[in-house]
Amino acid sequence: MFQWKSLLATKPLAELQREYSASPLKRALSVWDLMALGIGAIIGAGIFATVGTAAAGDAVRPGAGPGIVLSFVLTALVCGLAALCYAEMASMVPIAGSAYTYAYATLGELAAWIIGWDLILEYAVGNVAVAISWSGYFCELLRGFGILIPAWAATDLRSALASPEILASAPKVLGIPVVVNLPAMGIVLLLTWILVRGIRESSRTNIALVFLKLGVLAFFVLVGLFYVQPEHYRPFLPNGWHGVWAGAAIVFFAYIGFDAVSTAAEECRNPARDLPRGIIGSLALATLIYVAVAAVVTGMVPWHELGVAEPLAAAMSRHNLGWAAGIVALGAVAAQTAVLLVFQLGQPRIFFAMARDGLLPQGFAKVHPRYRTPHVTTILTGVVVATFAGFANIEEMVDLTNIGTLFAFALVSAGVAVLRFTHPEAPRPFRVPAAPWLPILSVLACLGLALGLPWITWLRFFAWLGVGLLIYLLYGRRFSQLRRAHP
Repeated sequence: MFQWKSLLATKPLAELQREYSASPLKRALSVWDLMALGIGAIIGAGIFATVGTAAAGDAVRPGAGPGIVLSFVLTALVCGLAALCYAEMASMVPIAGSAYTYAYATLGELAAWIIGWDLILEYAVGNVAVAISWSGYFCELLRGFGILIPAWAATDLRSALASPEILASAPKVLGIPVVVNLPAMGIVLLLTWILVRGIRESSRTNIALVFLKLGVLAFFVLVGLFYVQPEHYRPFLPNGWHGVWAGAAIVFFAYIGFDAVSTAAEECRNPARDLPRGIIGSLALATLIYVAVAAVVTGMVPWHELGVAEPLAAAMSRHNLGWAAGIVALGAVAAQTAVLLVFQLGQPRIFFAMARDGLLPQGFAKVHPRYRTPHVTTILTGVVVATFAGFANIEEMVDLTNIGTLFAFALVSAGVAVLRFTHPEAPRPFRVPAAPWLPILSVLACLGLALGLPWITWLRFFAWLGVGLLIYLLYGRRFSQLRRAHP
């Protein structure tokens, strides 16, 4: 007989601690590795692409203009509230599942499934968008060296169908044009191979990419300062605070990623101390970099001219700094490679945690005997993301990623407030100040930012959750390990 009460059953904290102690994953990450993972995930396509759209606006949203710096600060405040909540939960429950595990411990099994399904929007769907953007920058970088990739081999299917020239130039199989984004597929599969090889190898690759992209952004700021024109800052808020709010909803994509640090919890040497530092530290550093870059780019170019795919490179080109634009393109490739790496690291570990709980097939919880990585889910995620990246269009995926992440942030924040009432005695190596009021404020801030997204995004989001709920009722509920242990 169906019992609604069972859907609210929570996973005991003591059991989660036992899972951490018995984890087969390799514990090799220090606080600096975690902070690099956070920066690797946060600083990517957002600052190299969405800063232009947020400043100039689009067909449905007004631009923030030079006030884009305030959009970044506003978004950082919202993410900062959520980051504090993630830090408390991560220090208490150092398990690979991130928001999924936190929801399981506080809000119950159904909420945990919903958030686990929702995180696919943040990691897998978000990575499809990043891989497509990476392909564009990579092709531009190769073009600078005189290497041209045919349009049919670096274009999504929707764009190709709107271009007779691309279809005409594409090779044909049984009379059907073959159009596929090969660079997007290739980079995802390459990073999947690195991730299977081990967490230490993955971390070292990420650190190298982080140093490269931070160096390029510092170069952009230092060179761009000499070309800033004060008149470009007037008016500072051309569309008022509505433009700043709309810009914040767009640049939120640039902040996605600090929560990915928590997915590596089982591979940390000292999670109680290092996870909060990694989460909050990476977010703070990224915010400083974002504000500096946004201030310089809107000072170099009139804000209404920034609605292009590569705003930083366009700003350099406007001042006849083509050589510098090439360096910026290199930084964009490195930045987005790091984002792909960290998100491809995060998604398999969430699947791993869900499979360990019985909500997904047990095969997903297998760990490689030599590399001690969740290789089954890593390979599966890589193949699925690469396939979609080869054919999908980027436009709808950014907003879907944003709403999925905001929903995850809201649930984690609510979980912190709930746990303060249900388990006030539980050890908390890191404590959110002013709880439960600050976590409640975080929930409201996330929902408020989500209201800035188009209504069609909300419809797609609820449709996605509906599909996930159906899978849970047909499979996850039947094979839940918690339900079997506590019928």
